[in-house]
Order: sequence, then C-alpha cells, then structure tokens
Amino acid sequence: MSSVVALTTVLDRTPTPTLALRLARLEVEGLLRKLARGLGIGRPAPLTLDELAIPDSKLAQAATELVESCEPPYLLHHSVRSYLFGAAVGTHLAWRFDREVLYLAAVMHDIGLVEPYDDEGSFELNGARVARDFLATQGAETERADRVHEAIALHSAVGVAGRNSDELALLHFGAGVDVIGYRVEDVAPATRAAITTAWPRLGFKHAFTRVLEDQVTRKPRCHIAGHMGLGFARKVAAAPFPE
Repeated sequence: MSSVVALTTVLDRTPTPTLALRLARLEVEGLLRKLARGLGIGRPAPLTLDELAIPDSKLAQAATELVESCEPPYLLHHSVRSYLFGAAVGTHLAWRFDREVLYLAAVMHDIGLVEPYDDEGSFELNGARVARDFLATQGAETERADRVHEAIALHSAVGVAGRNSDELALLHFGAGVDVIGYRVEDVAPATRAAITTAWPRLGFKHAFTRVLEDQVTRKPRCHIAGHMGLGFARKVAAAPFPE
C-alpha cells in the first residue's frame, strides 16, 4: 500500500441512477455468494471472539474512550460489532489487514452523527475529520491517520468502498453486516451469535433509522440521503437480526 493517501474532501449525495446501478450490482453479487454458500462453497468457519481480538493498543484505548464519552451505547456497540464483523469477513477471505487501523476506523466511524461532531455536510466526512484530528493529537503516524480518515469517509460509499484498501473494504463489509445484513453469509452463524451476545444491539434498528432520518431532514444533500431515498430504512428493518 502506498504511503501517500489522497484524502477525500467532498462527499455529497450520489445521483440516484448511479447509486441504484451500484446497489443492483451488489444485490446480484450477494445473491451469487448466498447461492454458493448454500451449496457449501466457501462457507465461513466459526471464529471465537479471541480470534477476532479487539486491539488493546494505546491508540485503540484512547479512541474507545472518546467514543464512550459522546455516543449512546447502541451506537458504540454497533461500532465495535462493525469491527468484529469486518475482521470476521477479512479472516474468512484470508486478507492480510491492519487490525488496529480497522478498529480505529470502526469504533469512530459514526462519531459524526453525535454532538459535538454533527456538523453541516455528510456525517461520514465529518467523522473522518474528527478521527484524523484526534489521532494526530495522540501521536499517530500521519499515514495511518489518513487511512483511518478514508475508511470512515467512504465506509458507506457503495461501489467504491468494497474495491478500495483492505481496511476500508472491511469496515464497509462489517458495518454492512450489522446494519443491513450485507455479506452476512461470510460470517458463520456461531460467530454472529457470539458477537451480538458480547455486544448487544440495544434496539439498534429503530434508533439508527431515526438518526439517519434526522440527518436527511436537516441535510438533504448529504451522502446518506441518497441511500435513504432508495429504501435504506427498509433494508435496516429487514436485516437478519431481531432488533
């Protein structure tokens, strides 16, 4: 991976035809994966929480404390589950990824949804800036802070995130598993159960949908508005989790 990361500086609502085409492509790819798994091809092996261990570095601890100080528990739990699901998918795919970078991006990826970081513009880009600035104050290497920035900024960029760096793709996949069940077929049922037991969902579907609806109401040109306009809330409600 290059040591130079070009930072995303603009993130607006994706034009509806473009987003619809990207979503349709992902739907087809997902159906093919599910068919393969149903036939026993490439089924993921169960993983324990120890195998998906949350990094215990000073940076990881500091980022967790930051999120704990401002996010409600349901959102914090979602962020940690996004790391665990992403790490599970990455392990299944036999990718060599930086677990600390993935965790830092995952645990802070929704910080732009909460005060005092909920500013004008897309929450993903706001959160990316907050995370990068925070890591700089903690002495993180610029290149690693930049990778975290990009993973957060583009984690919901359908058709882009999954074809980017390993950590960005895995945050996209991990959050996707937790929010709408995207790539859930690449996480063994026993692994899913262990993750949601350790980090309960706490009414996630309803609470998260309300937050996104508020974003769209206040910022109709924000990035997530395109997703919501194409029925994202229904996908959240239909995710393969009870709440």
